[in-house]
Amino acid sequence: MKTQGKHRDIVFLSGVRTGLGKFGGALKDFSATQLGVIAAKHAVERAKVEPQQVDHTVFGNAQQTSADAIYLARHVGLNAGLPIETPAVTVNRLCGSGFEAIIQGAQQILLDESRVVLAGGAESMSQAPHVVRGARWGVRLGPAIGFEDTLWEALTDPYCGFSMAETAENLAEKYQLTRREVDEYAYTSQQRAKQAWDACVFDQEVIPVPIPDRKSKQNVDWRTDEHMRPETTLDGLAKLPPYFKKDGLVTAGNASGICDGAAATVISSEEFAAQHHVTPLGRLVAWGTAGVEPKYMGIGPAPAARRALQRAGLKLADMDLVEVN
Repeated sequence: MKTQGKHRDIVFLSGVRTGLGKFGGALKDFSATQLGVIAAKHAVERAKVEPQQVDHTVFGNAQQTSADAIYLARHVGLNAGLPIETPAVTVNRLCGSGFEAIIQGAQQILLDESRVVLAGGAESMSQAPHVVRGARWGVRLGPAIGFEDTLWEALTDPYCGFSMAETAENLAEKYQLTRREVDEYAYTSQQRAKQAWDACVFDQEVIPVPIPDRKSKQNVDWRTDEHMRPETTLDGLAKLPPYFKKDGLVTAGNASGICDGAAATVISSEEFAAQHHVTPLGRLVAWGTAGVEPKYMGIGPAPAARRALQRAGLKLADMDLVEVN
């Protein structure tokens, strides 16, 4: 079966990412656009395609946190060396924005609108600003005007009234998860990340980010997943108090992280790869998207995965590796 049951296969010519920087960590001074440029340059170079062969840039970005964020995909393409004439579009499907960029790039190829697409995603949560609402039109006499934390506000869905972490509490209650189960899952995730780094699994995909060193006044290549906590223990996790409600399950140790980073890939039709003698990393088999009740936001990947598997004619038991964003 071809990609998504269509007439051709979409293949990956390259795929790279920066390390994941922790909130306020090593990557805090890089905008999402800058991180995207670093990833894009490496992706194009590794794909062994000429910049003028890339027909479109599609990049995902969930929260626009820098002054140049509205130009993100366009600036990523231009600063990665693509021609002025190569168009670009920034997409937002929240946590799945990078995935959506790949899907939209694949759709362009399937529709014969592009042959080669630079697709990826970039985020700088550390650069989310504080803003003063209403200051543009003047501040009246009265109560002091306050700052709004745009990151905190963005992580709370006003439709359902829950923060993202609180939706995890809702899921835990719905599926009757225990604190022990949640902590064990977090611990296992940390250990798997450490084991992968120790086994050099990420050597090919993680690219260096040049970071200025204050002492030497030269750039130092930074290349790690700073957000990882390999020293995590089950006892340590058990001691952390629930953050959002009494007797809750979500703590600073098992919650989803706040990170900075970028990833990029170059995709093309199988015919293009063959004609240009490029060996693909793999092919895009299928995708699926789904909507769920907002207060149970985190379960979204489950029905989406079912749709993708159905379109591919596969079952979960056929998978050797499952990664959940």
